[in-house]
Amino acid sequence: MAMVYKPSIGEKIFNIFNILIMAVMIIICLYPFWYCITCSLSKDIVGQTHTLMLLPKGFSINAYKEVLVRADILNGYKITIFVVVVGTVINLVATTIAAFLLTRRNFAIRGFLTWMMLITMYFGGGMIPTYVVYTQVLGLEDSLLSLILPGAVSVYNMIVMRTNFDAIPRSLEESVKVDGGNDMHVLWHIIIPLSKAVISVMVLFYGVGHWNAWFNAMLYLRDNSKAPLQLVLRHLLIVSSGSQGAGAGAGDSAGLAENLKFANIIVATVPILLVYPFIQKYFVKGVMIGAVKG
Repeated sequence: MAMVYKPSIGEKIFNIFNILIMAVMIIICLYPFWYCITCSLSKDIVGQTHTLMLLPKGFSINAYKEVLVRADILNGYKITIFVVVVGTVINLVATTIAAFLLTRRNFAIRGFLTWMMLITMYFGGGMIPTYVVYTQVLGLEDSLLSLILPGAVSVYNMIVMRTNFDAIPRSLEESVKVDGGNDMHVLWHIIIPLSKAVISVMVLFYGVGHWNAWFNAMLYLRDNSKAPLQLVLRHLLIVSSGSQGAGAGAGDSAGLAENLKFANIIVATVPILLVYPFIQKYFVKGVMIGAVKG
């Protein structure tokens, strides 16, 4: 007869404290998002945005109607989706090639290139020199490429991917070369199929980074029609703050501006949140494979 394990009193108390701590952390993480939802659906929140809100004050979807018909927001969505898709593809291709090259023992400048990349993690030229290089040397001013090419390869992500590539048995590569294959065959038929988990993590890292980026757009873009969603959101937050500071005379327009601010936050956040469940199963596995060799 199998013995039934009974946790001790100390273990039960430990489990209860773990559950309570995790519950508090979940509430702390979820409440800001829930707060934005309740404010965006409220009918009148002027002067109430600094108070605790668990349910909407009244109910109205006018803010979402306004968001979905604003030309600047819809255009910002198009620009952001373009930057996310094209930028992530470029990031993924560049990072994969760089990581693969650094795993080749016969690559002549492997050590030198590794050190050069590592140096960039600790030292940078500064914002002004970087701006001069991108605008006057590379000619990326007022170009969407200025949102994509800077940071095309993240050294940290490259190291994680390289570590993952190093963990793949060399015997598989040798079998491809015995059959007449070259390094490109090894990369395409062996490395990439066995690295789907870490590649999925890279897609998440790069995609979220592009989706949330706004600073480069503020620096390099002059044409408002090229502004990504996050820059449009920033402008909207500044305008709504000005409307709120106008006082009670702003009336309904100030209320709508306040609702619109929170509605836009939700609209800008939900799409990227919907992507995560599809690659969540690869996330922990990919990070662990890339972080621990063997």
